[in-house]
Amino acid sequence: MIRTIVFAFLIGPLGFAGQAPPTPAPADSASPAPTFESASALAAKGRLDQAMAQLNQLAAQTPEPAGVERLRGIILYQKQNFAEAISAFTKAALGDSNDRESIEMHGVSLFRMGRVPEAIPFLEKAHASVESTNVDPNYVLALCYADVQRYDDSRHAFAAQFGFQPDSAEAHLLAARMFLRREFRDPAGREAQKALELQPNLPLAHELLGEVALANGDSAGAIRELEAEQKIDPLNADLYDRLGDAYVRMGEYAKAQSALDRAVLLEPTATGPYILLGQTFLKLNDPIQALHYLDHAVKMDPSNYITHNLLGQAYKAVGQQAAAMREFKMAVDLQDPDPQNPPAK
Repeated sequence: MIRTIVFAFLIGPLGFAGQAPPTPAPADSASPAPTFESASALAAKGRLDQAMAQLNQLAAQTPEPAGVERLRGIILYQKQNFAEAISAFTKAALGDSNDRESIEMHGVSLFRMGRVPEAIPFLEKAHASVESTNVDPNYVLALCYADVQRYDDSRHAFAAQFGFQPDSAEAHLLAARMFLRREFRDPAGREAQKALELQPNLPLAHELLGEVALANGDSAGAIRELEAEQKIDPLNADLYDRLGDAYVRMGEYAKAQSALDRAVLLEPTATGPYILLGQTFLKLNDPIQALHYLDHAVKMDPSNYITHNLLGQAYKAVGQQAAAMREFKMAVDLQDPDPQNPPAK
């Protein structure tokens, strides 16, 4: 269960395996006494309240069965009641100093509460007690280190998760990717530069520097880096998508069209190049071509408000006012949806 739990903060509330909508248990006056195993089975089926009720009964026993507080903490974590989960994990660890899962989940709960400096010692302690093949703690620990600007420690933790040497070119590039994901642009740029110093032809390093430049509004710098990446990895569809974006920002629409055509050929299921091609043809005053690409993009992903906004511009340019107003309204609704009146599909 721990592998699922550790990453739950990335995707929202944790779902137990095979979770189904809770259903009330049938009344049975002769129900057997609860056991830790029965409580665990209920939790695994998503019947969290019933599992908690059984844990409360088990907690009243002397001695309390092993694992009760850890499972209580996991259920409270699932309910996003992190403060009470921490109390349960603390009690579990006091009862069993080798309960690595409770120690680790204590740290993860603190992380979810934004108490990063407090989370680090628990994650470090849990990490120190696991075998190298169980790398789950490295990820959350690496994020914590990054959040407190311990970037070298963060890189080492990320590298351990992927089996890289801690100061290798691959480790620096991995750290750059993770830092950029958390919008730590300057550290991401430094790590990517270091990766290139160690391995000048390392694929994806120039691309990441191009992404950093784009994020900083430096389109010219992004183009330099992305064109350098093109020489190393000429069949990278994402590269051409980002290069097309940079060309559009620079007003070099012919080059943008060429790059985005390559992106579509290499990865026809990605919506980004179609949206950018629509934007490019709008800039070239060719709304008919823009409609072709934007209509394809909206069919692939109808929930992207940018596509609907560009479609509105294209329809307006060809004189289809009703269609334009419909698309503009959809773009607004998708940005600020009314729960009482969801956008039409």
